[in-house]
Amino acid sequence: MKIQVKRLNKDIPLPEYQHYGEDAGLDLRSAENLNLGSGEYSLIKTGIKIAIPRGYGGFVYPRSGLALKHGITVLNADGVIDPGYRGELGVILINHGRNDFKIKKGDRIAQLIIHKTFPIKWEEVDELTDSNRGTGGFGHTGL
Repeated sequence: MKIQVKRLNKDIPLPEYQHYGEDAGLDLRSAENLNLGSGEYSLIKTGIKIAIPRGYGGFVYPRSGLALKHGITVLNADGVIDPGYRGELGVILINHGRNDFKIKKGDRIAQLIIHKTFPIKWEEVDELTDSNRGTGGFGHTGL
């Protein structure tokens, strides 16, 4: 799949796979330097704009290494990028760790995965079809 991308900052590499063909997510990088204090969150610019085709969406996920080692995650995970959006991509990061976390320009801060999406048309009914699960939810199958 080809997706149009516009660099706003030529110093920042385009999103890339660390292991092409084996990774699901493309690494998004920070276009700015920032100190993220413990308990703080901020919108981090990525220095790119993209044109996702209709029928697809971009989804921003945390990087597992940042979460495990530093308590850094995407606050609105999964962040959704609509196919009609043409502004600069930003990632809302939060520091759940105990220490300040320094983000440097060019650091890998999140991952982008493109998923197929399906437009929905509601079919309003008086009753839903039965299922084995029924109305059970929120832990009803055990811990």
